[in-house]
Formats: sequence, structure tokens, C-alpha cells
Amino acid sequence: MDTTAHPTTPTAHATPPHPPVAVITGASRGLGLELARALAADGWHLVITARTATELAVAEAELATRTTVVALPGTVVDDDHRAELAAAASRLGGAALLINNASTLNGAADEWAEPLPALATIPLPDLLETFEVNVLAPIALSQLVLPQLRRRGGAVLNISSDAAVEAYPGWGGYGAAKAALDHASAVLAEEEPELRVWAVDPGDLRTRLHQQACPDADLSELPPPSSVVPAFRTLWQDRPASGRYRAADLAAPADLTAHTGLTAHTDPAAAPAGAGAGV
Repeated sequence: MDTTAHPTTPTAHATPPHPPVAVITGASRGLGLELARALAADGWHLVITARTATELAVAEAELATRTTVVALPGTVVDDDHRAELAAAASRLGGAALLINNASTLNGAADEWAEPLPALATIPLPDLLETFEVNVLAPIALSQLVLPQLRRRGGAVLNISSDAAVEAYPGWGGYGAAKAALDHASAVLAEEEPELRVWAVDPGDLRTRLHQQACPDADLSELPPPSSVVPAFRTLWQDRPASGRYRAADLAAPADLTAHTGLTAHTDPAAAPAGAGAGV
């Protein structure tokens, strides 16, 4: 029996001519970087992006010791940058997985802005930016990468939040954008039945975005992003049905339930105490 470990391929019915390729946005830190590390360990080639070039360069240097990686700094709301990401994946053999992880909490350009403004006061330009980063950019990048994903029998993974399905004061813009992303994921899954399309709520994690949302809170008791990597790994290894998942569900395969559409769970008591910012 051949016990040699082989990279996990996106489909079981065909062996692709190249190692599988993943495109990951928001990959310089937090959950995005942890997912990149896991994919690199599983033999995937990577195209990664983030807004901060210095942080992305550090991530690239680490990942390049494990796999082939192309790092392209930029913002996902830029048309040319998204085209560069798709072209880079094509040069590596074609994307088999797109992870839309890049996110903004409130779209504010001013770092001193109120992190969780009420809907009554959130500046409309900030709200527009929130939707552009959290919804429109993932859809636009998916459009560019879909031809590659179809050829590879691939998948789209959109990072969601419990704020998409629970009403938390101050989280209206972020939550509404994530709810829209959830619904877009469900529709894309219906339109592309040969692919997998997942929206996953990672839960409350110790991330920079979460600290931005709660600047005075002590997040040391929250789990790090690396804690949910085994749950996410089940996606590209086991390819469950398209749908909305919580990382906690993925970590317990016996109880695995896909939640399609806009509702992630029906038991209100199962919701976390606060809105999770997983990226």
C-alpha cells in the first residue's frame, strides 16, 4: 500500500496537472495568514494579498519556505488589483480555491473614527466602503476567478460573521454587509452547482479587527485564529455541501449542518455573547 502523503486536490474525480492553487485576500495576518499556512502545509500553491505591503512581505517570506507563493499588495476594491490576482493564479495553473477574507469593520478612513457607529450616525461614505470591501469586492473577484474554478472543480470560501444573523448595536453596517455576502454565497451556490460555495462564521477570535471593534476590551481569553484552522481544513479536504457553516460545526463532523440562505442557526441561545470579528 502506498502510504506517501499527497497534497489534497480539490476534486476526487480527476488529478489536476498542477498543484492546487488558492487565492487568499487579507492574508498578511490573522485568520487569512493561518489559512495560508495550512494550505501551504497541504501542498497548495498560493496567491496572497493584503493592503499593507510590509506585513504581506513578512508573510510571503515565511510561506515561501513551504510552497510557491505570489504576494501582491493592494486593495481588493481596485479593479486592476483584482485582475492581477486572477492573472497570477492563472499563471500558476488556475485557482482551485478562492478565499474572500479581506474585510473592514466600518469603512472609515479616519483611524480615530467611532469603531461601531449606530446606523443613525454612520457616515454614508463609510457605509458604502464597508459594502464595497465586504460584499462587492468578493463578488467581483469571484467573477474573475470563476472560469478557473470551473475548470478545476473548485470552491469559493467567504468569511462571514455571526453579526450577519444576529442584531448587535453598532454592528449594523458590518453585519448588513456580511448578511449580503451570505446571501450572495447562497445564490452563487445555486448558480454554480458543480462548485462548492461556503460562507463560514469563524466565531469570536483574538484578531486585530476584533480589537478595533472593542478597543478597551481584554481579548486575551479569546482563542487565536489558529484554533479554528482544523475546522476550516475540513472544507478543502472533505468538500462538504455548499452552504453556511459555523467553524464550531465544522469542528464536530458528526453534528455537521449546512445552513443555506440567511439563517445560520435557529437556536438564539447558541449565538455568541458578542458579535464575532474573525478576520
